[in-house]
Amino acid sequence: MPDQSPRVAIAVVTYNRPEFLAELLRSATRLTSPPWRVVVIDNASDEATSEVLSEAAAWFEPGVLVTRRLPTNTGGAGGFCEGTRLALELGADWVWLMDDDVEILPEALDRFAPWMERFRVIHGRRYDFDGSPFYWQAKFNEFLGVPLPYGVSRTFNDEGYAITNSGTFEGMLVHADIVRTIGLPDPRFFITWDDAAYAWLAAQHTQVVYVDAYVLRRKREQRQVNLGLRHLNDGSPLFRFHVMRNRAYVGKYFALHGKLHRFGFGLGTALTFAKEIFRLIVVQRTLRGLGDLVRGFRENRRLWGDDTWRPMDPAEVPPALPR
Repeated sequence: MPDQSPRVAIAVVTYNRPEFLAELLRSATRLTSPPWRVVVIDNASDEATSEVLSEAAAWFEPGVLVTRRLPTNTGGAGGFCEGTRLALELGADWVWLMDDDVEILPEALDRFAPWMERFRVIHGRRYDFDGSPFYWQAKFNEFLGVPLPYGVSRTFNDEGYAITNSGTFEGMLVHADIVRTIGLPDPRFFITWDDAAYAWLAAQHTQVVYVDAYVLRRKREQRQVNLGLRHLNDGSPLFRFHVMRNRAYVGKYFALHGKLHRFGFGLGTALTFAKEIFRLIVVQRTLRGLGDLVRGFRENRRLWGDDTWRPMDPAEVPPALPR
């Protein structure tokens, strides 16, 4: 009789962080319930990443580790699009999406198992690099089109989960049926807003949940400021550009589903711009980088006027394979 247990593929996107990637892959070998596949998308990294992947092939049973090197760096968004596509081509029932700078806790898939019987998009909790609970703001305000802060102590209900409509690719677990409903992650985002928008799209069709179960630990230390209600990390020039540019993509998806409040969304964009200036001043102690935000906003306006834009097509998602 064929095995009917869920086929979970871990999909990792990596770019020039071979030490972190090696630690992540090592942690995948220590899972008490092993993954069906581990798919690694290499975003045109240097040779050191190829060396790690060659060595890691011996850490897994034959056929478990599947790698694909892209010819150019497509950003996290492009990598997760390709990773999801490849996982479904192989026959995965679930895709667990994660960056390369986390470590998987050994009992992670066991902790997910009961939730996988009830929900189709699941986020577990994470520890920060220092062992403290990692802060994650997790719910879109649809009027403003931005995720607003929440307090962790008020998040979970008596059953140990919270309904949300936002997400993160640092640990989002997605059922293949949802991918076939909403399409692959949109690679046009390159970085930032891609994961939040993808979970929001899923939330238009199913319940997206955040569960009170620790499954990951972040390994990369970032400069940050604790503001109580939320933490602010530092940001790169690419992040600053895309956090403004990609607001247009978020807005187009909202409009597609009849959820775009133009005044509110514009106000959310202004608040996002102000928050990024605040991040520059408080976390990075500089105003160098303001030009990145301005350039991103200009591109945002251009994208709003692009009448050729279309959402991702679910017809392009690989079909389910027979058992």
